[in-house]
Amino acid sequence: MAGMSVLVVGGGGREHALCLGLARSESIGDIHCAPGNAGTAEIATNHAFSEVADLIHLAFQLDVDFVVAGPEAPLCGGLADQLGNMDIPCFGPVAALARLEGSKLHAKQVMAQNNVPTADFHVLGKDSDVDSALDSFAGRPWVVKRDVLAGGKGVVVTDDRSEARQFIQDSILSDGQVLLEDFLPGEEASMLVLMDGSGFVCLPASQDHKREFEGDKGRNTGGMGAYAPAPVYTEEVRKKTIERIVEPMHKALSSRRVPYRGVLYVGLMIDENNDPYVVEFNVRFGDPECQITIPLIASDLGELLKAAATDKLSSQNVEFHDKCALTVVLAAENYPGSVDKGRRIDCVPKSTLESWVNHAGTKVENGQLVSNGGRVLSCTAIADTLGDAADKAYALVENIELAGSHFRRDIGHRAL
Repeated sequence: MAGMSVLVVGGGGREHALCLGLARSESIGDIHCAPGNAGTAEIATNHAFSEVADLIHLAFQLDVDFVVAGPEAPLCGGLADQLGNMDIPCFGPVAALARLEGSKLHAKQVMAQNNVPTADFHVLGKDSDVDSALDSFAGRPWVVKRDVLAGGKGVVVTDDRSEARQFIQDSILSDGQVLLEDFLPGEEASMLVLMDGSGFVCLPASQDHKREFEGDKGRNTGGMGAYAPAPVYTEEVRKKTIERIVEPMHKALSSRRVPYRGVLYVGLMIDENNDPYVVEFNVRFGDPECQITIPLIASDLGELLKAAATDKLSSQNVEFHDKCALTVVLAAENYPGSVDKGRRIDCVPKSTLESWVNHAGTKVENGQLVSNGGRVLSCTAIADTLGDAADKAYALVENIELAGSHFRRDIGHRAL
């Protein structure tokens, strides 16, 4: 399969990490990225497309061997379905299976059908008794989830009843219904599972940091950093996760006429008894979890993703590096609120085999690297210990000059 061509869909840090991994794959010849960013432009050919119809046409025109879907929206919009109609393999599920992320209610229903452990919940609409529902979960934080694709911003966890009630009412008004969930105490972890009709492969578990400030304070973000492997994901937890969650989900998803092909992101909550529960499913790599998971895969990434796109995953002998990885996100001023774009970025360090800068919200204007989003860059490193990986990552991020930017200084604190 030497010299395969691949199209990576998306333009963030996740897609830059995928392109970096594919660039190091002996099986890959040409890499294309749509729309990409300033980082992907260094190792791939960028194409300024993001609509599903344009991406389909691009894949056909480029005659790529397969497509790797980064974000969830194109998958929910039928990207894999249309590629399949043209016999172009896609790493990413068809729209019916992408509903695991597109609809929180659908995901809950699938979990119930397959006895997958998750939190109890109510579905609330315009005729629901909101106060009675809030009372049923009183005494612990309320968890409210919009039943739509919300770009990682559709969940509120709060002790403030009025805040919960307001978010419920606003969500019912905009979406028609909303989920109110019981609060699951414990420690979170992220599990990425490659899946196709033939089998599944569990990647190293990780933990990310959603809040904007140290000590997990401040506003919720798309992610301010992550590390792997996660110590909370012990051998006992691993066995329970595979037996209670991964195996039943794979059995259900692989039995479809078109099986699940891609990566299933399993957001876990692990309680005091080391019992795992599903917080959410995503149908793509997490961001920034992708940045610290891809470098830990020792096998050829191109062969692995192509195998999962063509139901040949069970034939792969997947190996991992026995190392730790950590990434620190450099965010624009006022992120996760509205941010100014076009700010100059200077002193970006050169990448090495063990430490590198992932581009997320970047572009080049008149020859100058500038910001183009909220999460601008992430600095990633691998090492034999998590402490050494953290030292390398922070050595990178502290050199970068971007006016008003900020980053957390405690990534990995739960393990360190």
